[in-house]
Amino acid sequence: MRHFLSALLLLSATAFAADGSQLLQQQCAQCHALSAPPQTSIDRLWSRKGPDLYYAGDKFQRNWLVAWLQAPVRIRPGGEFYRHHLKDGADGDAIDETTLTPHVKLDKDSAVAVADALLALHTPAPVESGAYKGAAVSATMGAMFFGKLRGCAACHQDAPGKGGMSGPELYTASSRLNADYVYSYIKHPQAFDAHVWMPDAGLGESDLQRLTGYLMQLKSGAKP
Repeated sequence: MRHFLSALLLLSATAFAADGSQLLQQQCAQCHALSAPPQTSIDRLWSRKGPDLYYAGDKFQRNWLVAWLQAPVRIRPGGEFYRHHLKDGADGDAIDETTLTPHVKLDKDSAVAVADALLALHTPAPVESGAYKGAAVSATMGAMFFGKLRGCAACHQDAPGKGGMSGPELYTASSRLNADYVYSYIKHPQAFDAHVWMPDAGLGESDLQRLTGYLMQLKSGAKP
């Protein structure tokens, strides 16, 4: 009887681990929106605990997502809304690491199940399939556009410790994000988050291709 109960519990645990939808609700819904909110506002954007995931299927690459869920590394150096995590530093504002909550870690089976459930979520916003043409971009020119000409480095890092801390780092973009999503988000970020503070810079096609190409050519942790 004891062996039967042990086997039953094992089967139940395995079945639960394989149910990504249940795990999403249990592990993710407290901090992330898994469906588009009926109403958006600046207050909601500033008070959320984690980024919205209701368009994860358009955003993430599966291999990265499965690996990251097992060993999460902070993508947003300043947390979801950086102003909640600032302290006075020797050279001005600094990130107070003690206020940042570590992300939950999942075992491999659960990570696979959650990743598959997330990749089934899609945004009503337009992600232009095939928009990124994949042409090679000069690393020097790309870095100049990112850091100086288009001001991306004010909020984002294109190498560890190089750039702003209020937005997600982008030196892992090539393995983390889908290229067409990167292109579409840069083109019109408010189509994804109506009140997001990332500006719509009105970039032309050549700039969109150049910035997307630069990010998709970066290797994780490499200097541009």
